[in-house]
Amino acid sequence: MPNHFAKHLGASFATALLLAGCGSPPTHRAAHFRTGESVVLIGQEPANLAFTPSKLIDLRSTYRDALPKTFHYQAGRDFVVTSAGAIQRTPNSRIPDFGSNILYRKEDFNHGEFPGYGNGPFFVYVDYQHREAWQPLRVKPGLSAAALPVTSGKLHAGESLCIVAYGDSITAGGEATESGLIFWERWAEVLRKKYPRAHIAITNGATGGDSTAQGLQRLPAKVLSQKPDLVLIGFGMNDHNREGFGVPLGQFAENLRVMIDRIRADTGAEIVLFSAFPPNPKWHFGSHNMAAYADTTEEVAREKRCAFADVFHWWQDFVARKKPEDLLANNINHPNDFGHWIYFQALLGLGL
Repeated sequence: MPNHFAKHLGASFATALLLAGCGSPPTHRAAHFRTGESVVLIGQEPANLAFTPSKLIDLRSTYRDALPKTFHYQAGRDFVVTSAGAIQRTPNSRIPDFGSNILYRKEDFNHGEFPGYGNGPFFVYVDYQHREAWQPLRVKPGLSAAALPVTSGKLHAGESLCIVAYGDSITAGGEATESGLIFWERWAEVLRKKYPRAHIAITNGATGGDSTAQGLQRLPAKVLSQKPDLVLIGFGMNDHNREGFGVPLGQFAENLRVMIDRIRADTGAEIVLFSAFPPNPKWHFGSHNMAAYADTTEEVAREKRCAFADVFHWWQDFVARKKPEDLLANNINHPNDFGHWIYFQALLGLGL
């Protein structure tokens, strides 16, 4: 397991266990649960999970269990676990074969040429135990909840807190199968449980397809008019696209700075910036330079004394063992429910 991955998932994973009703936080030697990790299976090729499972709990067709459309797969009949701990379809498995996906093995693809693309029907969600150690999450100095003193004070005092989530289609919901599984909705619900006296309202101000250029244009109507106390800002997925479609890196940084300055001047709100993940590396319209946009987002957060949620590196650590398609709802640039969980963990890691 990559060291960065171990470092980044500790404290927030313990929180996730409690939220999922899985018992007490894990110790280094305990067997742990991971709820709803996603994977797509190709033919009889083995597929890795983020950790080596010591015990599989469930394989099913939906992120959340017990939905009307949830289908549970059977060990032996539908899948086996290899000696290396990977999941493998059986020859007559009822698990959909990702090898039949319309974009499978397509290189440098233009998604517009493939109507009906998407990975939703192919996902398997896995609950399992593992024994690999977790280490405490470390947010970089100056970028944690310490950058949100007014927000923290309102929560502890039981006051009203108005939050606006602002960004592109990922922030807008990005193919989460339920509104309650959108990453910032999950985060707000955690805050409500942690601070039951506070009155927390969160508004979706995001618009699909937007870069920071459109974000500046929509700022008065989507953010400033809401008079927020806290604004979550997440751009980069559309900004990073190829020349003629996106926003150059220097302008991206300046657009973020202008947004921050205008929000503070007009509302006094505090701000969390969060980075984006790399899209499918085979997508024609991506510049595949997301690392630079993520680094720039962090640099602007530090320069402007904002909090920063490092989604990019969380995501990279997962795909170090998993396929990008395991996490992409549209097989391009939208997270699935488990991908939204990664964003959610990045927000939890702020420590608010």
